[in-house]
Amino acid sequence: MPNAITFDSHNLDDTLILGKVLEAAIPDGTVVSLTGALGAGKTALVRAIAASGGENPEDVSSPTFVLIQEYTAGRRPIYHFDAYRIADDDEFLELGPEEYFDSNGITFVEWADRVVNCLPDSYIQISVEHTGDSSRRYIIDAIGYQYQNFLKNLADNPIFL
Repeated sequence: MPNAITFDSHNLDDTLILGKVLEAAIPDGTVVSLTGALGAGKTALVRAIAASGGENPEDVSSPTFVLIQEYTAGRRPIYHFDAYRIADDDEFLELGPEEYFDSNGITFVEWADRVVNCLPDSYIQISVEHTGDSSRRYIIDAIGYQYQNFLKNLADNPIFL
């Protein structure tokens, strides 16, 4: 089984390239855990993935105060949760994440480490590290068995070589 994949983004253009690769590679119905410090670039990555799938990038914003955003104008639905202001697992579960998790879209959960017990057994985990003014490190991993092939296939993409 492959280890986590690391991608160093030196600028927004690199993040857009990563977003394009991930949008094409992430299977329908996938839950993606996003972790990282405030301002690390979690929403910027969701924006890049959504834009690659046909969403207007200007419509993609952090759901910190509304807790969930739904984007349905692109190739497939994107559901974007933010657990930063969630008090506990029960409050997160009140949002009905299972319906989103079971859909054919991609469900992103920012600050997923706060609600990890609510995530499915298998999901893609992306950790974002702020490495400079405009640079970021993205660490992509597969949690559970279901996404091991995704990770292996992703590792073969030239942007990771």
